[in-house]
Amino acid sequence: MPGHRLPEPSTLKPAMTRISAPLFEFLSGVERSYAALIAHAEPAPQGEPDLGGKLLYSSELDAESCARIVAANIAGAATIVASSDPDLQRQANRDGVVDFVVTSLDEALRILKNELRKRQPVAVCVALTPETVEAEMRERGVVPDLASPLLSGLSPASDAEMLLLWSVSSAPARWLPKLDALASDCLAPGDRIGRRWLRLAPRYLGRRAQNVRLMRCDQAVAEPFVAGVRQRTESGEVDVAVEIRLEAPGNSHVLEFQLPVRSS
Repeated sequence: MPGHRLPEPSTLKPAMTRISAPLFEFLSGVERSYAALIAHAEPAPQGEPDLGGKLLYSSELDAESCARIVAANIAGAATIVASSDPDLQRQANRDGVVDFVVTSLDEALRILKNELRKRQPVAVCVALTPETVEAEMRERGVVPDLASPLLSGLSPASDAEMLLLWSVSSAPARWLPKLDALASDCLAPGDRIGRRWLRLAPRYLGRRAQNVRLMRCDQAVAEPFVAGVRQRTESGEVDVAVEIRLEAPGNSHVLEFQLPVRSS
């Protein structure tokens, strides 16, 4: 785009400094699951696509499932998951991945029925093995709208797409919403899926991602976003250092925009 060129690779830092590898894997896993889930949403010509009223079964409560549950919350779906491991149950509850841990499928269904009726996202973990929960679901005729196997075939990003991450050096609650708004302004007018992600992902990603944002986009979005961050830090409108990570297939770069040096 004229006037919006990404810096040449030689000017970029070779490694990320604020976003750890485990956090990046979690965030990118949530984003992939969100893309797969939201593809099943009904068209919403007058608003955002939404999976409200749909039930996802996410099987075992492992790392992949945790990312999928968070993505389902962002997409608007309710989720049921299973685990007989008390440590995993507690960790998922503490991280805000699941809202309730219950001891029976009947108890889970009571919670889910109410939230599905209201078209609200909720995640319930049943403290049993997946095999036990699945057998009981078959006995009761419980058929989820979405299940893990349906979401495993998401094609990888095309060469035209990249993951765009941004973080700030301090006061994320103040500055990240301003950068999120800039990112939203850079999206195409009809990109309701992207805007839903930007609006709701911070809420459901929770404390682990309180100082970082992630979005999949192409260069037509990344270029004006980077230019806008540069302009806002150079002018002092954004009064903290901003780090941007660009992850394209086979390529990773980091940009850092520092505050201007002010004479005393």
